[in-house]
Amino acid sequence: MRVLVLGIGNVMFSDEGVGVHLCRLVEQKYAFSSEQHSLHFVDGGTLAQRLIPVIAEYDYLIVLDCVDANDGKIGDVYFFDFDNVPESISWQGSAHEIEMLQTLKMMDMVGDRPPTKIVGIIPEVVNDTTLQMTPSVIKGSEVMEKTLLKHLEELGFSYKKMSDIGIQEVADASCKEDR
Repeated sequence: MRVLVLGIGNVMFSDEGVGVHLCRLVEQKYAFSSEQHSLHFVDGGTLAQRLIPVIAEYDYLIVLDCVDANDGKIGDVYFFDFDNVPESISWQGSAHEIEMLQTLKMMDMVGDRPPTKIVGIIPEVVNDTTLQMTPSVIKGSEVMEKTLLKHLEELGFSYKKMSDIGIQEVADASCKEDR
């Protein structure tokens, strides 16, 4: 099985970029192995519908992103199957969430969407131009990381920690990368 971990978000807007930063963090921090499966990490940014051909190549999808939830608080983490979205999830935290939701639903219409899990967090800041993430989301990203690692183990992956890099370090480095 080909598994895709897809980080979604705008890295220029603080907590809005948590999905991308976490995707990069896990890829850099751990080495994964499986005799049966392959694992790929993709920074999906805010590409939404342009990700359809990428997503369609995989047998299983895990999306890392911001979510909004009724009665939730900043930093709360949610893990759910896209086919059974909890009623509390409202998908209104940022513009790209709606676009990603529409993208996955469009893939459903043509039968291209692989089984999909969402690991999401309620952000605090999503519209200030800064790479600095808020303390609540940094703390919550640790829960997201543990949730992702546990699920990857359930899928048959083993992993070894390779570094102690933190998510804010990854966020800071995102503006320094050679393009």
